[in-house]
Amino acid sequence: MDIRKVKKLIELLEESNISEIEIQEGEESVRISRNFTGGQPMQMPSATYYAQPTAAPVPAAAAEAPAAAPAAPTGHQVTSPMVGTFYRAPAPGAKAFVEVGQSVKRGDTICIVEAMKMMNQIEADKDGVIEAILVEDGEPVEYDQPMIVIG
Repeated sequence: MDIRKVKKLIELLEESNISEIEIQEGEESVRISRNFTGGQPMQMPSATYYAQPTAAPVPAAAAEAPAAAPAAPTGHQVTSPMVGTFYRAPAPGAKAFVEVGQSVKRGDTICIVEAMKMMNQIEADKDGVIEAILVEDGEPVEYDQPMIVIG
């Protein structure tokens, strides 16, 4: 089964209220489920591929924890346009695109977000000074997650 089809099925599952979907193509089948029993994924026959969302549910107590966190730097936040991996430099060991306190102009490359082996250069969308870099190099980022603050 084509991995693109599996990814599309996962997207459909996440966008809907469906908790489980199973598709069979010839002898291949895939079952994607959000249901868990006793903290363990449901047992599947050995010939079936099994995929599950990687995000774990957040306990109610943990959801309230950010209120006690220190305030984020003020300014314009540059957010991730996609889910991927954040990189500060064009290559491992290379000089970072930007540092805190550095001036940037609209259109300057400030970081890279790698998604599906594609390196996407993220540009400053306004002139200013880098106030904060909110993500560590090599860390995963979510869609619309703040990465850099420009003051």
